[in-house]
Amino acid sequence: MPNPWSNRGDGGGMVVTTTTSVEGRPAVEYLGIVTGEVIVGANLFRDLFASITDLVGGRSGKYEEVLARARKEALAEMRQEALSLGGNGVIGVDIDYEVLGQNGSMLMVSVSGTAVILE
Repeated sequence: MPNPWSNRGDGGGMVVTTTTSVEGRPAVEYLGIVTGEVIVGANLFRDLFASITDLVGGRSGKYEEVLARARKEALAEMRQEALSLGGNGVIGVDIDYEVLGQNGSMLMVSVSGTAVILE
């Protein structure tokens, strides 16, 4: 039977959640704040096609792919930090996005949460 608390697609059996608790699995120890940050640069050609998509309407698939990859990498970095502290979960996760650089040429995805040992 699969583990209902597992986020297998996001990195093993570690529970990662935006909530402050996990029903049925109380935190027995709080290990501290963990973070993950990823900065990605925007590609000139992707920018050109995205601006055309914006003009005619619709979604920018390439930007969505880059954003999803950056978010997954930031979550993986945070998860790894929690593992290194001996945790088996991260609670209270917050995901933030920020545009950086002149002309908004870079995107930063940062995630943070509290590493815990869940029962």
